[in-house]
Amino acid sequence: MKYRITAPALLKASVKLPASKSICNRALILNALSYSPYDIQNLSDCDDTEVMVKALNSNERDFDIKAAGTAMRFLTAFLSKVVGEWTITGTERMKNRPIKILVDALNALGAKVEYMEKEGYPPLRIFGSALQGGEISLAGGVSSQYISALLMIAPLMENGLTLHLEGNIISKPYINLTLQLMAQYAVKAEWNGSTIKVRPQEYNPIPFTVESDWSAASYWYAMMALSRNAEIELLGLFKNSLQGDSAGAKLFAQLGVGTTFTERGVLLRRNGNSVKKLNYNFVNEPDLAQTFVVACVLMNTPFRFTGLQSLKIKETDRIEALKTELRKLGYLLTDSNDSILEWNGERCEPEEHPVIATYEDHRMAMAFAPAALVRPEGIEIADPEVVSKSYPHFWEDLKAAGYSITSY
Repeated sequence: MKYRITAPALLKASVKLPASKSICNRALILNALSYSPYDIQNLSDCDDTEVMVKALNSNERDFDIKAAGTAMRFLTAFLSKVVGEWTITGTERMKNRPIKILVDALNALGAKVEYMEKEGYPPLRIFGSALQGGEISLAGGVSSQYISALLMIAPLMENGLTLHLEGNIISKPYINLTLQLMAQYAVKAEWNGSTIKVRPQEYNPIPFTVESDWSAASYWYAMMALSRNAEIELLGLFKNSLQGDSAGAKLFAQLGVGTTFTERGVLLRRNGNSVKKLNYNFVNEPDLAQTFVVACVLMNTPFRFTGLQSLKIKETDRIEALKTELRKLGYLLTDSNDSILEWNGERCEPEEHPVIATYEDHRMAMAFAPAALVRPEGIEIADPEVVSKSYPHFWEDLKAAGYSITSY
């Protein structure tokens, strides 16, 4: 299926954003580890969260988490401390997403996790038992989800966990998010320099409500940046958010979008101040990169974005995907060091009828949707249903805001 999306003359929206997927998936694990009697409020209905809920509420021993990378990492660690024999698998893409670093770390801490097919990749067989814990070292440049997965089960290890992060630590806000949520469930950690120490202790169950997702908000910020006439309110966002992607509000201020916080969330407005070139290190907010790459080229704003190393191992190779799809629209991007993407204004002949491929990646679809605002003929997007991974009602929200969406 494909969608053809055209923008309204006046973009007017009051949007109930989905709950933060990052917070939902951590809270679900912490709720389970604390044997909480409370149901988490405002849980996301996205695919990634639904597979977590299904797995944690299931009596099965074999789990298929489909394309949910966070669930694969968090559940692998969680199941390694739950007595029993488990298997966990996913889509073909998931079977090619590396997990060796996490498996090696868990096995070093007393777990028994085996590969069922290809060495270093899912599917996995997990023999759950009490974990000894102890002291290990990990490269700070690995996915923060590996680190978070280990930290959340750390207080229940016999000797706790001392984790040494070597080299440059990427995605610090996601590690901070994990530690702050653990603290809300009464577990204290010590983070000094490159070492995080979690002593043996117990989680306390608490009533918990999930805040709205700042990653999802970024697409509406991009629409405001690209629109000549818009009124946008985003509900459920917190000013003092735990989410690292809340940094997007300040970054979009450089592309002319101002943020006003209210009791309901935020109001977006044009501030008229847009930089001539945007330079930014996305090491702490990699999920915002696609939004800003597409927004910048459509605004004709050159950019140089660094810290993108984790984009190569996401749902797709997002660096290559962005280069390929923007070339269809007439923009030539260059990359280097597997971590830098830039555009200096270079153009090429656009395709006559471009259709944006989404690569089974929800963020490709949502990052390109705002292009309808600057293309009179709109934008065509293939496999638009991929948004269900994190923002299932994205297209419905666009229709409510005045967009015309036709499928074919």
